Amino acid sequence: MLDIKFIRENPQIVKESLKKRNSKFNLDDFLKLDKERRRLLAKIENISAEQNKISSKIKKLFKDKKEPKEAINRSKKIKVEIELLKNEFKNIDKRWREKTLQIPNIPDSSLPEGGALANKVIKEAGKKPTFKFSPADHCEIAKRLEIIDFKRATKITGSNFVCFKGFGAQLVRALLNFMLDVHTQKNSYLEIWPPKIVNQSSMQTTGQLPNLKEDMYQIQDTDFFLIPTAEVPVTNLHSNELLEEKSLPISYAAYTPCFRKEAGSYGKDTKGLMRVHEFDKVELVKITKPENSYQALDKILSDACQILDLLKLPYRILLLATGDISFASAKCYDIELYAPGLDKWLEVSSCSNFESFQARRGNIKYKDSKTGKNEYVHTLNGSGVALARLIVAILENYQQGDGSIVIPKVLRSYLGGRKRIKK
Repeated sequence: MLDIKFIRENPQIVKESLKKRNSKFNLDDFLKLDKERRRLLAKIENISAEQNKISSKIKKLFKDKKEPKEAINRSKKIKVEIELLKNEFKNIDKRWREKTLQIPNIPDSSLPEGGALANKVIKEAGKKPTFKFSPADHCEIAKRLEIIDFKRATKITGSNFVCFKGFGAQLVRALLNFMLDVHTQKNSYLEIWPPKIVNQSSMQTTGQLPNLKEDMYQIQDTDFFLIPTAEVPVTNLHSNELLEEKSLPISYAAYTPCFRKEAGSYGKDTKGLMRVHEFDKVELVKITKPENSYQALDKILSDACQILDLLKLPYRILLLATGDISFASAKCYDIELYAPGLDKWLEVSSCSNFESFQARRGNIKYKDSKTGKNEYVHTLNGSGVALARLIVAILENYQQGDGSIVIPKVLRSYLGGRKRIKK
């Protein structure tokens, strides 16, 4: 969340931010609510102070053996008035807190303005393959090689769920182990195996709630949610904690399954592995001092790209525009892989700096040795990377004329030395 003091002192900056994001949040209504909340709070404090004075006066009157009736009657009236004010404040405070959770982060000034069409390609890497045949898409390849069973997955659960089998299942396992090994052994991330179910407070910290609730899987009659990404449990490892300055930066890597309803996917391409409700992902999370967070963002982006470089896949990096970044993000890069069978660019990673936005919601601080004050950390994350579309890219880029798939060299040791996937 944003610093409430900053909002009060800089309403025009916040309004401009909301406009850039195409947000419908009404800041004027919120500031009126905030003003009323502060008025009631000040009134309660003033009357409570008067109550304390009268209580002291009553004690003195008893001590001096004087008549306290008038003071007692006044005390009773104040108690009733305080109770009424507290009830009024409670209702307004609830609305105020709900509203603060609906204000999005302020986009960094380096972002292009506009929606998705304003996203800026800042780098293209790798070489698109050339074929002497018409390249098949991943659905056709998977069916031919019998490595993914879409029909039986639909029978078991429903549409947009996947069942990998045989070499398909082995490829999933190989990719997960490969990515974790790179991030933990080469890039010094500490591996985490977090819970896959989190509570509402954790979802609020990272910004999935309340705005993205329709896209989340909540367990009926509980406060629990299936995680949409490892970002949620891993960032919340340090919620309500005061970290030591010397422990920063903190770098975590975690593999988890991820669960999303994809409620906003109507009209989008949902074919095969394009948009599934359950997928696997290796997530990178960093917690830093504020002055180091944009350097950390570059590092996360580089670490995610390293996976694709090692797999020798063609990809590009996009700097997202103000109207396309996530609710909690201040700056975000998307990494997209090229899929020749579909002839499309597919997002496989988003690398974001949330600055202090998540830390304020989760109360994550560190003690600054220079000022002696407790300051909010900056949090960042990036997919390193997401699996479903990564497999699409591998199948489509490495397909051969005989119908087989050449296994990227870096994965072969994870697959018993196998060089190709054949039927």
